[in-house]
This record gives sequence, structure tokens and C-alpha cells, in this order.
Amino acid sequence: MECRPPRVAIRYSIIESVHVWTLCLFVGFAVFLDLRLLGVTLKRVPISQITERLLPWTKVAFVLMVVSGLLLFFAIPLRTYHNVFFRLKAVLLILAALNAWVFHNGGMYRRLAEWDAAVATPRAAKIAGAASLALWVAIIFRGG
Repeated sequence: MECRPPRVAIRYSIIESVHVWTLCLFVGFAVFLDLRLLGVTLKRVPISQITERLLPWTKVAFVLMVVSGLLLFFAIPLRTYHNVFFRLKAVLLILAALNAWVFHNGGMYRRLAEWDAAVATPRAAKIAGAASLALWVAIIFRGG
């Protein structure tokens, strides 16, 4: 007799795999942008060009990551909710979302083209990039 895992376990594994892959894509793209904001890498490439090329892919990865994460949460909501690491991760996710929202809607993103010719990235953008990097490192290490 063949021993096969239940279909539910297979579906959960697939959703979990999608979540991890899209997390890798999203964070990878975010790290590129954040390091550029900090002036660490890609200094000769205009920031507007980087965002123009990466942001659409980053958004797709983010949506897939959130949808798959919600599916994982609702598969075992009580166990997940009572996990203290998950709660901390949720708080960190909210902070990361606020940081991104402030960056994109607070005026910094609208002045992106001005930075292309500037010698240094504005201080507020560097702070946003550093906060983003720190928050995503913390989110990944929290697991959940």
C-alpha cells in the first residue's frame, strides 16, 4: 500500500513554498532599492531608473506574498495567533508598511527624479532605506 500525505498537507506545502519564494523576491528587490537609497550600491544608476524597473515586480511579489501569508494564517489561525513570534512579526510588518507608505506618499518618492542628479541621497530617504532594511531583517528572523 502506498503512503501518500493528505491533499491538505500538499496544498499547505505549495502555499508555503509560494510564500517563501515571493518573500525572497520582494525582499531581494527591496534590498536593492534600500541599499541604493543608502548610497551603498548602484551609485551610478539613477534612482528613478531603478524604481521604474523594480517597483512593478516588487508590487507583484508583495501581493502574492501577502495573499499566500494570509492563506497560511487562516489554515491554522489559533495556533498561529497564539505564537508570540507571529505577533511580533505582525507588529513589524505594520511598521514596515508604514515606513513604505510614508516613503511613497509623504513626498520623498515624488521628488525621486531630483535625486538622479544629486551627489547624495536626501537624509530622509536614507533613514527610510535603513528602517526598511532593519525591519525586513527582523521580520525574516521572527518567522512565525
